[in-house]
Amino acid sequence: MARTDSFVEYTVELLEKLGPVKSRSMFGGWGLYLGGRMFGLIAGGQLFLKVDEVTKPDFQAAGCRPFIYEGMKTPVEMGYWTPPADAADDAYALLPWARKAVDAANRAALKKAQKTARKKAPAKKRTSRVKPS
Repeated sequence: MARTDSFVEYTVELLEKLGPVKSRSMFGGWGLYLGGRMFGLIAGGQLFLKVDEVTKPDFQAAGCRPFIYEGMKTPVEMGYWTPPADAADDAYALLPWARKAVDAANRAALKKAQKTARKKAPAKKRTSRVKPS
């Protein structure tokens, strides 16, 4: 099992009021999970929280920055943003932002489940409405 670094441990400690947050190493960074759903990541010593179309405007308005990595041809923006600067070291200030991230992760999981269910649903049989004579 991968060993956590001190920043990951500190961040998980800050998020303890959210619930049993777990960290898992991934691609040179760390994923943060609650209830089996990834709601945050740590890369380059920086916390990023999951956003969606509902929460992204709040993060933008608070002056947060997106997680961007260098793609093959162009930079790629992911659906994770930093929390506001004043919430970075304050568990109580971070909590509402982390809750927004968990909510975004839950909505994403719900959308994925609905999409999967639609793909797996059997096609409706077409029946003839012509009465036999």
